[in-house]
Amino acid sequence: MEESSTPTLDRIDVKILRALQAEGRLTNAELAARVNVSAATCHRRTQRLFEEGYITGVRAEIAPAAVGLGALVMVGVVLDRSTPESFAAFEEAALQLKEVLDCNLVAGDFDYLLKIRVRDMADFNKLHGQKLIALPGVRQTRTFFVMKEVKENARLPF
Repeated sequence: MEESSTPTLDRIDVKILRALQAEGRLTNAELAARVNVSAATCHRRTQRLFEEGYITGVRAEIAPAAVGLGALVMVGVVLDRSTPESFAAFEEAALQLKEVLDCNLVAGDFDYLLKIRVRDMADFNKLHGQKLIALPGVRQTRTFFVMKEVKENARLPF
């Protein structure tokens, strides 16, 4: 049997990932103390986790309402064709919309599911009328205004 080329994580790597996922602002010294390794070892391991793509970034979580983006909207999108070219054109255009937080190709009733942040319903109405329905290949959209965010940006369960 051939060995996998994907590096494996040991228990220290997993501890580092869990600690950073819970609290990304830890200093290297704090992180090293939490995972019970030296600061130099912790730094080397953390750098490797970045280089190998286990950690893709570190950022602050901003309260949406505090910056005037209190409305969360999910939009299901159906394209008029299911071809690689139409998917690529839609994805390229969706990437340009700053209001779109997530764009996922899905199976089921829609081709894509978009997660969008806007000020309010009027702001979404403008975005929908001017930009969303004008995206390449859009045949139909279904809009769902989120009434309550029960769980968002949860930590990965590993």
